[in-house]
Amino acid sequence: MPIKFALIKERKFPPDRRVVFSPKKCRNLLETFPDATIVVEKSEVRVFDDNLYEKEGIELADDLLNCDVILGVKEVPIQALIPHKKYFFFSHTIKQQPYNRALLQAILKNKIELYDHETIVKENGDRLIGFGRYAGLVGAYNTFRALGLRDELFSLPKVENLADLAAMKVALDQIKLPAIKIVLTGTGKVAKGAKEILDYLKIKEVSVSGYLSKKYDEIVFCQIDVEDYNQRSDGNAFNKSEFFKNPVGYESNFMRFAKVSDMFIAGHFYGDNAPYLFTREDAKHPDFKINLVGDISCDIDGPVASTLRASTIADPFYAYDPQREKEVPFKTKNSITVMAVDNLPCELPKDASEGFGTMFINQVIPAFFNGDKDGILQRAQITTAEGTLTKRFSYLRDYVDGQV
Repeated sequence: MPIKFALIKERKFPPDRRVVFSPKKCRNLLETFPDATIVVEKSEVRVFDDNLYEKEGIELADDLLNCDVILGVKEVPIQALIPHKKYFFFSHTIKQQPYNRALLQAILKNKIELYDHETIVKENGDRLIGFGRYAGLVGAYNTFRALGLRDELFSLPKVENLADLAAMKVALDQIKLPAIKIVLTGTGKVAKGAKEILDYLKIKEVSVSGYLSKKYDEIVFCQIDVEDYNQRSDGNAFNKSEFFKNPVGYESNFMRFAKVSDMFIAGHFYGDNAPYLFTREDAKHPDFKINLVGDISCDIDGPVASTLRASTIADPFYAYDPQREKEVPFKTKNSITVMAVDNLPCELPKDASEGFGTMFINQVIPAFFNGDKDGILQRAQITTAEGTLTKRFSYLRDYVDGQV
């Protein structure tokens, strides 16, 4: 059955230059799936110019009324929604975000089938697509940029002013790093992206035991997972599956890393009810040594006490005064420097779009032509063509009704 896909113009402000498919990925889609066609809504902000799509033989469009499946990155403004279509974008509604309640209400009213990129998952709930790697890459780079500017060691250019990941690496080739200790949390795509930068800089990775007990005359890092920075409150052995199901009864053991670390790169996923990594009281402790936090995970006023707010691409750094528990200007003495940009992949739109497109073609597009035999679309669907929530997302009913 023929399906007509469309790439939407991103309309959210500030502008997002990413796109689901690059021009070459559009061509790849058509060559791989003969029953697919695709059009591209004209855009003046997209990282790939309209003429690059035309060169690949892709049709440009002013409207998408005759398309079946509409693909975007950020939320679609309510006034731009087309009724009775299938939409894929990051809706930021599944955690019942108050600022997008009206968007989900409008989607239901217009009988739109919504599929959120965040809900495209395996049977076990692991995400199949996303921009996590690029958040990690840019987040780690930005953290070193903060170090260089704060301590007047070097001056890295902003990622948004660089052409791509290759140019980022060329910039990193020019810097010399001091002998500091870096702790990196997480093992998922975000943390792996951050580790790519640490590895590219040839920073030595050391074990947890070595990191906690030894002094080094060179820069080193240690990558840690949940069992390294959490422990059972009753002293019994850590049980990872139990922790993920219900972290009540566990407490943070992160202070042992905070006492020996200079830089903390937060690339972990923070689950509901999990212990905070470090609290405001922890940050006041005289043994607390961390003075620079690259919070890629960016959970506001939560598990990382110094992250009071998200920062921006335009103004990525601020500082946290642990004694007064308040934000202070960047470079303030005896403060913790914070990098907490919450839309990091936007700084690397070309590479991020190309990587995302590869994942989408490999993981999602086949489901349209194989009867969704693996349940990819079924699991991802939030709303139906009848204007109702799917069973999987029925918990959003009170949110939609304004009861949450």
